[in-house]
Amino acid sequence: MLDEQIMMNEGKSREPSCASEAAKPPVADPGVESAIEKGLGWLCHAQDFSTSADCGIASHFYLGRGWTTSYPETTGYIAPTLLRQARIAGADGRRKRVRRMLDWLVSIQYESGAFQGGRIGTVPVVPVTFNTGQILIGLAAGVEEWRSRYLQPMRRAADWLVATQDPDGGWSTYPSALTVQGAKTYEIQTAWGLLEAARIDPGRPYGEAALANIDWALGLQNENGWFEACDLREFERPLTHTTGYALRGVLEGYRFCQEAKYLRAAQGTADALIEIMDDEGFIPGRLDRWWRASVDSACLTGTAQIACCWFMLYDFTGDLRYRDAAYLATRYVRRTMKLDGSPGVRGGIAGSWPIDGDYMPNSMLSWACKFVVDANLMEAETRAEEARAGT
Repeated sequence: MLDEQIMMNEGKSREPSCASEAAKPPVADPGVESAIEKGLGWLCHAQDFSTSADCGIASHFYLGRGWTTSYPETTGYIAPTLLRQARIAGADGRRKRVRRMLDWLVSIQYESGAFQGGRIGTVPVVPVTFNTGQILIGLAAGVEEWRSRYLQPMRRAADWLVATQDPDGGWSTYPSALTVQGAKTYEIQTAWGLLEAARIDPGRPYGEAALANIDWALGLQNENGWFEACDLREFERPLTHTTGYALRGVLEGYRFCQEAKYLRAAQGTADALIEIMDDEGFIPGRLDRWWRASVDSACLTGTAQIACCWFMLYDFTGDLRYRDAAYLATRYVRRTMKLDGSPGVRGGIAGSWPIDGDYMPNSMLSWACKFVVDANLMEAETRAEEARAGT
């Protein structure tokens, strides 16, 4: 997702306190199960209609222009989403899709273990830390599902990340060509990939490297929970999308080692985000260091990622504020989903709401759809557990 953001317009600085009329999605909520199934259907279409026809997932669908080539990065972290649903629903066809996705990724892995940035056909074609970390998440899921088939590719990717890490725990040597130079805090999402590898292969230094990166990033977290250096280029007003990456990485650190400092740090960010969400579920897509909005559109990817993090915090703490915030956020995003139309829009999730907003305007994004499916799968599980408990 990161390399595609060169399309973003800059957005005008504003401080809306709540969603404008234009930012309010249609009233109808399709419901959790419908959103999951339609979203998964869109992801399958993104594989079938990728213009590079290589079994990867198309980066996105441009309204009026059509599908793009495959995106290795998002193909990597979409794989666990499809596998998770396949286990729940017994959908063997989707399981086979994941095999094709992972086999394709292995076929384009560099000898060093790294993976390219950008989607197929973009230049320059160079190894990139962040993209390798996201594909590592998918390879680790592949090892869990099929054992030895993806073990060596997983190790090669993880070993490369460890070998190229800065002494202070950041990653600055292999950035995307479309970002400013230097280490960035949203790359805690890369640490998550190493944590997944560490669970499978605990004898290697993957867990230590991941926690070193999270500790480095927490050194750049402000007292109010906001992260410095947490965007591709606009560090003073990062996207909720990249903030969502940072928050998820901290939570994965806590899930891995149960150290209270990670939970406290995650709550600092998550609590601030609850405060700025309005009663429609709208979260402005860019937020400055005082958590003030600088655009009047939502970044739907970021909203869905943050909802996932709130569901995790509810699971960790039992605090109903997190559950209720997650329910509101997922409902907001669901209300933007079209349930009919062409395969490019049916079940897809736009970059922004309104659709011509600040982030990836007039496009349906593979990464947005992935996080929306994840958030709704979490909601379905939460509601099922509450029903079993009679709450």
